[in-house]
Amino acid sequence: MKVLKFGGASVKNAEGVRNLASVIQKVGFMNGVIVISAMGKMTNAFEEIVKALFYEPEKIEEKVNFTRLFHQDILIDLFGHQNKFEKDLTLFYQQFSEKIELNKGMAYDRVYDEIVSQAEILSTKICSFWLDHIGINHQWLDAREVIKTDDNHRKAKVNWSLTQAAVSSQIKTSEITLVQGFIGSHNENITTTLGREGSDYTAAIIGYCLDAEEVNVFKDVPGVMNADPRVFERAVLLNELSFTEAIEMSFYGATVIHPKTIQPLQKKNIPLVVKSFVDPVLPGTRISKALMLEPRTPIFIRKENQILLSISDREFDFIAEEDLSDIYDLFHKHRISVNLIQLSAISFSVCFEDIFNTFQALIEDLQKKYKVLYNNNLILYTVRHFNEEVISDLLKGKEVLLKQTSRETVQILMK
Repeated sequence: MKVLKFGGASVKNAEGVRNLASVIQKVGFMNGVIVISAMGKMTNAFEEIVKALFYEPEKIEEKVNFTRLFHQDILIDLFGHQNKFEKDLTLFYQQFSEKIELNKGMAYDRVYDEIVSQAEILSTKICSFWLDHIGINHQWLDAREVIKTDDNHRKAKVNWSLTQAAVSSQIKTSEITLVQGFIGSHNENITTTLGREGSDYTAAIIGYCLDAEEVNVFKDVPGVMNADPRVFERAVLLNELSFTEAIEMSFYGATVIHPKTIQPLQKKNIPLVVKSFVDPVLPGTRISKALMLEPRTPIFIRKENQILLSISDREFDFIAEEDLSDIYDLFHKHRISVNLIQLSAISFSVCFEDIFNTFQALIEDLQKKYKVLYNNNLILYTVRHFNEEVISDLLKGKEVLLKQTSRETVQILMK
């Protein structure tokens, strides 16, 4: 029994939906779970609805209509004009409008989860319509029924005991089950999300709970590359990775794999195979208890929109342990996840991304006690298994603000 996961790029249009069905048939998938993300860039589009609800209410209708027309066009391409599924789409958006009204006045992160999760629901509904249409028997399941979490909206933690019980009781491994990625619910059945790109994590959670033979993640690349081919011209395919290497890559920001995906699979030694939805019969990249890395080559990870924050005492005194404790408490309060740290006698520098738009509030809190300087719009490069030649090439013509080197990894923050 396997778990297959298809990302948004694989179902970005009607041709993608048709291809999803083709992949299922080509790989001989007869039983297990299929996890599907929101279509194309629809997660972003539904995020825009949330922003409009809070900051530009006059634009809500425009933002909602954009998503409705996008999905309607896919339905028409798949089934023709005046198809029977357009009524389902109309009903969905009637209920969606009611949901928007009900969420007015609630906290931003809770509203985010309620609204953005609908992109996943709609994506799997349309894919389910198509699988029914071509005769692939399956069951559609709402992931919120089985992925149980705490109430930490937008970055929920899995309640493993409740999730294990729900998955075991509601998913039959003898048939195909279609489920959403990214979303769950806490014990009051209020929607939560697992963090952006969390659909891979959903596949891993379900694979863990069902003792899957393998989890396959289908992407728009032939597998895990040693660098983003859109940025680095000479990117090469990695045939095998160990769990440890994959965790390191995801920790530093490799976007092919969600950071939390590997850990549950590693616990049960369930291989993760990253494959191409364009040519699914190719072997892709296998992540397991294997060699550290094959082929052995430097790995490049690039993260944009970074902020370098330097904190010092107002009286130029030393940054002591109690100061670090205070600073980390504020990072936790404002949900800041740090990518790089450097400490000197009188200053503490950190690099991070303002994922939850809390940076200004953090600055205001820090300035009550400390002197604060920062640069934004920076790029952080992480190179695993580096050598001096590749670092020299990377640094050409760049202004370096911070560089940190360990045995296997170098991190360089640049303008």
